[in-house]
This record gives sequence, C-alpha cells and structure tokens, in this order.
Amino acid sequence: MTMLATPPAEAPARNESSREEESPPVIRIGSERACDCPPSRLNCLTAKEWMKSQVGVWQFTYNGKDIRDKTLHPAVFPVSLAEHVIKLFTHKGELVVDPFVGSGTTLVAAQELGRNAVGADLSQEYVDLSNSRLGLREEDGARQLAVAQDARNLADLLEPGAVKLLFTSPPYADMLNHQRANKSRRSVDRRNEQFGKVEQYSQDARDLGTLDPIAYGRTLGEIYERLLPALKPGGHAVINVNDLWRKDQRVPLHSIVTEAMQSAGYLFKNIIIWDRTNIVNRIGIFGWPSNYITMGATFEYILHFRKPSAGAVRRPGWSKHASPEVVYPVTVNVLSL
Repeated sequence: MTMLATPPAEAPARNESSREEESPPVIRIGSERACDCPPSRLNCLTAKEWMKSQVGVWQFTYNGKDIRDKTLHPAVFPVSLAEHVIKLFTHKGELVVDPFVGSGTTLVAAQELGRNAVGADLSQEYVDLSNSRLGLREEDGARQLAVAQDARNLADLLEPGAVKLLFTSPPYADMLNHQRANKSRRSVDRRNEQFGKVEQYSQDARDLGTLDPIAYGRTLGEIYERLLPALKPGGHAVINVNDLWRKDQRVPLHSIVTEAMQSAGYLFKNIIIWDRTNIVNRIGIFGWPSNYITMGATFEYILHFRKPSAGAVRRPGWSKHASPEVVYPVTVNVLSL
C-alpha cells in the first residue's frame, strides 16, 4: 500500500511588526583581562599612580587626539579624562561601554589603552565620526566600535556579565535645548558664532537632551537598570555631568543622576570634581554685585557607582538589585523646574 506523505504545515506568515520585535544580534567582543595583574587588583596602576588618583579634584587638558571643532560636536570632553577613568577601573583587555558615545572620545581612549569598547548613539553621523577616529588600528588586540542604537536598547547587544566599566558624558538634560545667551562670557565676546543658537544634538523624542531634568533622571535610571546585568559583579559606572540653571536657581542634576542610579540598583561610591579652570578662558563677571553664582563652566561632576558584588539579595524598600551592602538614599527636592 502506498502511503501518501502529509505535506508539511506551512510556517505562519511573519508580519513586519514581528520582524521589528526581533532582538538585534549580540556584539561579540573581547572582555577578559590581558594583563598579569593578580585577580584581586582593581586596575593596573602602580602605587604612585593610585595615590595621585585619590585626590578628589581632577584636571585635564585637551591634546592632539581631541576634537575641538564645535561644528562636529557641540560638547566634547578630553580624551585624557576618559583615559584616566578607564585606567582607574579596568585592566587591559576588559570591556568598556559608553551608552552616549557622541564623537567617540571614550572609544579613542580605550584604543590607546588596549581596552575593548562599544559605544552607542542615536545619530548615525556621530557613529560614523566615532568610527572614523578609530581607523583600522588595534592596540594589544583590543577592538572598539560605535553602533547606531538607542541607549534604551543597548543592553540587548551586550553579553551578560561582560562589561567592566560603563563610562559616559551624557546630555545634561535639556541644557543645550535653549538659545545660547553666553552670559558667562565677557560682554565683548558674547555675540560670537554660538550666540542665540540652539546647540541641542537633535529634536528626536528619544534624545535625553530634549527632556526636562526630572524626566531625564527617570529615563537615565531606566537605561542603567537595563544595563546592570551586562556589568560584571562589582563592575563600575562613571558618569560626567553638570548642574543646570532654571529661573535663577541651581538644578542639582548631579543629585538627580545619583538618586536615579541608586534606584536602578547601583552603589554610590565617589564624587570627583572636574576642575576646568585650566581650560576655560575669557570668562566675564557674572552676578556682580548683587547675586553670587558659582561659574558652572569652571567645574563639573564625575560620579562613580558600582554594581553590587555577587550574592546580592533583595531587601524591602530598595531596588530589586539591592545588595547586603549599606545603601544611603539621596533625596532631591527640585522646585519650579
């Protein structure tokens, strides 16, 4: 008797929405130490280098590796700053991730130091700029790359427990999303090529630079909560940020970020002042003689957080990632933003 084969059932048709919901492929990149340091060491620094880093006020200078053209990017930080942070919290070969990579400064620093690195940005233009700065050179076999991706989805591209350091200088909420008044400059210099311009990177609703400080803090916390599983136990997160002015009062963006990071499950470890007095120039008088205001251009904050070590447990009233280590919450009261 001849048996007729039953035709195989057709797979259900996949619509466009199901394709869009597919997770992007995970980036395969090195993340293991490539040095001979003992396992318990935080970094490859000598004792003398470590002692210099203990000082809580840092200064940096720009050099030939930096981008200084504001038409390429309106807000860049020195490569030397990124190098300092990377040397302090990683070993050669380990993985550094920048969720808001911008012009690629973090990647350039990682390349110089032989660290693997991934950076993400909404702007394809900035991603292309970042990758062009890297060229084809590899240092100590390490690889660096920038990808066009929303930071909210960056965790989907990373292997769990692979990242040693999250380092970034994100948009400072909507600081750049206003016409520039140049109040801190001398009166003769105020009406320069930047005067009256809105220097915000984009008006994309996903861009954190379009958000008010409270929405910004909430969104940043959500992004870093998603990134937490990608960090190694005990891994580090460092964020460079500055405060804002609204209606003649300071908006403590560094405190908003600190609270958001703690709520996301990170331990608050250190606060460093980036002393910028050596790189700012032609500053005018501000507030004299009746309103004393510290000049925001002369300093910024570098905030250091750490992922709880392995064995973290959940405690009532804290984040689901909270650990047995003591956590002191930060309360922020921002009025009339």
